[in-house]
Amino acid sequence: MIELASYVGGEWVKGTSTSDLFNPSTEETVAKTGTAGVDFGKALTHARSTGGPALRAMNFAERAELLKAAAKAIHAHRDELMKLAIENAGNTRSDAKFDIDGATGTLQYYGDLGSQLGATNVIEDAEAFQLARSPRLYGAHAWVPRRGVAVHVNAFNFPAWGLAEKAACAWLAGMPVISKPATSTAVVAWRITQILIEAKVLPDGALSLIAGSAGNLLDQLTGQDVLAFTGSSDTGTMLRSGKTVTSQNVRVNVEADSLNAAVLGPDVGAGAETLNLFIGDVFRDMTQKAGQKCTAIRRVYVPKDRVSDVVALLEERLASIKVGNPADESVTMGPVATAQQLRDVRAGIGKLATCAKIVRGGADPVEGIGAPKNKGYFVAPTLLVSDSPSVTDVAHSHEVFGPVATIMAYDGTAASVSALVCGGGGGLVSSVYSDDKDFVRNTVLGIAPFHGRVTIGSEKIAGQAIPPGTVMPSMIHGGPGRAGSGEELGGKRGLAFYMQRVALQGDRALVEGVLGKR
Repeated sequence: MIELASYVGGEWVKGTSTSDLFNPSTEETVAKTGTAGVDFGKALTHARSTGGPALRAMNFAERAELLKAAAKAIHAHRDELMKLAIENAGNTRSDAKFDIDGATGTLQYYGDLGSQLGATNVIEDAEAFQLARSPRLYGAHAWVPRRGVAVHVNAFNFPAWGLAEKAACAWLAGMPVISKPATSTAVVAWRITQILIEAKVLPDGALSLIAGSAGNLLDQLTGQDVLAFTGSSDTGTMLRSGKTVTSQNVRVNVEADSLNAAVLGPDVGAGAETLNLFIGDVFRDMTQKAGQKCTAIRRVYVPKDRVSDVVALLEERLASIKVGNPADESVTMGPVATAQQLRDVRAGIGKLATCAKIVRGGADPVEGIGAPKNKGYFVAPTLLVSDSPSVTDVAHSHEVFGPVATIMAYDGTAASVSALVCGGGGGLVSSVYSDDKDFVRNTVLGIAPFHGRVTIGSEKIAGQAIPPGTVMPSMIHGGPGRAGSGEELGGKRGLAFYMQRVALQGDRALVEGVLGKR
């Protein structure tokens, strides 16, 4: 039995009462945690007074070395972390690698970026310019570190990657982090924090961990602090509208629900590499992490005359899936993370069935391979089909956060499929699979205003394409509307949330001195 503690004020603190964390394959208790009695004000004060000044005293190149050291320390414990992910999150070994390697890869990427930014702690924003007739009167814009704390409230599905992708940007920008992982799968984030603290790769106060409820933490934020959240839109709305957050104008970033789509172009024929790429991406997103990815494909748009072919290809792939306890090496898809997730997924399948036909899977109980009888939060990969979809269908308004996707027929035109995709109200990523330049251009431009990212799958890149469900640190992650209207990562763009953009005007030599040019 693991007893988790929070790391606040430079020390580990256990709550005075605890709740259980479960193995979602066996329903056995694997850990206990709680935050009753934890002094959140102490965490904020320590981060502001100790962690922030230590980070800001460094330049980008020096902070870069911290990130690289953090990536190395986590990677050294990769096997241990994967074991914890299997036990506490129901990940297969492959799913656990995806999470942990995503964490270390993002830290390494931002470490490399910091090395490129070099021995400065100010980023010039675009070109400086002459303000008046005299060339001495000069104007410029610059990004400088904020003086507060970055509070990160992360989702249950990526306890490693979720912690690292937010922290990498904050640390490189010069801001200390208080990380609050989802309680149900907090073991991996807790262990990563232990690893980083024990390795002493970060300055004191640069990282704190809340292993449980955040209590009154958000009530103590100020206008120099930031709040980044990943999770449901309802929770995001609640956090964003908090009294202190609104009265102090705390900067907030939300990444929420997303009904991501995959569009198959009418030009893609049987046997084409573009079709194989499309089928592979849909299959992967349905089954990887048991479909519990914010970037997973939920809506699949196929020309009417190709629907039966696509259904057959996906059913063939899904038939190979073995659902069960990932501790059994034969298992290829684990359970959903919690009992509540299981209830939500089953109810969601019922909602989707009101506008589409279930052709594989469903909401019935599943006996997991290698799991105790009648135990575990298992769901069969579920595929639905709608022959005549409408933007008013529940498939365009309700996300089932599990191994579920709905195929929807369309008439083969860019205009009609764009209207259906946009009916989802805003997403993180959607994809277009076609080699027809006009169809691709018209569809991409038709859906782009509703998305943070659009990927294009085609024959020439099929063998090297990066799956749309994989978040790359060099590309922005976020989206408008339903997706939360937030934006993370995107290379140097990811630092902006943690920095203040300021306009500078005055004597050119002095302005350039502030920018570190003289």
